[in-house]
Amino acid sequence: MADTTQSSYPNLNAGGSGTNGSLSGLKDSLVNNAQSAADAISNHPTYQNLQSGPVAQKAREEANKTSNQFSNVANSRVIPEERAATGQPLTHYHSMFYNILSWENPRVTGIAYASVVSLIFFTRYVPVLKYFFKASYTILGVIAAAEIAGKLVFERGLASQMRPRKYYTIPRESLEAATEDVEQLVNFFVIEFQRIVFAENVYATVSAFASALVAYFLVKFVPKWGIALIATSVVFFLPLIYIQNRELIDGQLNNASTIINQQATQVRDLAAQHTSRASEITKSTVSQYSAKAQELMGQAQAKASSVAGSQSPSQSTTDTFKSQPTTTDTLKSQPATGDFKNNDFPSAPTSDPAAPAPSIPSTHASEVAHSETDPQPIPAL
Repeated sequence: MADTTQSSYPNLNAGGSGTNGSLSGLKDSLVNNAQSAADAISNHPTYQNLQSGPVAQKAREEANKTSNQFSNVANSRVIPEERAATGQPLTHYHSMFYNILSWENPRVTGIAYASVVSLIFFTRYVPVLKYFFKASYTILGVIAAAEIAGKLVFERGLASQMRPRKYYTIPRESLEAATEDVEQLVNFFVIEFQRIVFAENVYATVSAFASALVAYFLVKFVPKWGIALIATSVVFFLPLIYIQNRELIDGQLNNASTIINQQATQVRDLAAQHTSRASEITKSTVSQYSAKAQELMGQAQAKASSVAGSQSPSQSTTDTFKSQPTTTDTLKSQPATGDFKNNDFPSAPTSDPAAPAPSIPSTHASEVAHSETDPQPIPAL
């Protein structure tokens, strides 16, 4: 009986007696059974037909095309030769996103669009945060229960048996590469925002203005995930529409640019005409006022000179009085001999100064004059 058991179930005692040998034999048997099942499936005629049939061949061709397009997108991640208006170099994400959004590799662009749309719907209808915490406490609870049960039953924890000899760490080179890649991605958005704000490409600025205006009105009655879906569709399909109708759109843009330039030229010409006319009017007005001011100044100067040339009566009398010699000057000019005559002194008034002088007849005028000039004899005492 013992020999039959050993020959029928050799794996049960492969590791010797005890629990460790039983677990090792069970593991080997499971591995062998899984390997034999995989070999049986791979050797089955149906699987062989599927693997080497036209469907499999077509699937492999499509997979190779998709892989080649992904390789093209990965190889396009180079810093472009084109620089910003300030002379700064752009990031390699400019080349990669241009390659994706220009539909040069349509499989990659379609997959990217489907991924973004799936992410939007996933975050809309799936409570990601709730499921994250649920998965966290479920996994940690199972691990803790397995560790405790293993220590109680087998005296060795199950989770500790799966523990690696060395914990995994991120290499410094990989961390630096990831950090640099994140830096390039952030700088891509920062540079593009500034290029739009400072109108480096006026068409991009106008498009951003229109998008912001439409979003301002849509946000009132469209949810945020709907706006995100619309924005994603516009970003991915607007370049495709332009590529499919490039000649027509470029022709319309050229016509619009020509019309705008003509209108701008007319406006500049009208502004130049009005400016020249205003300058001429200003010059003529200034010249007229300057001539009038000079005329007024000349009249004022002539009037001042005429006033200075003509003297007033009081000033002439003063000048005449100044020109006549005074009594003091006459006395100083006469010699001091001590002989004075009566006519050297003025005669005293005989009537009231305020009263009018009596009229003297002409017959007696000579006698009165002679009596005034001749001295009267002094009577003896």
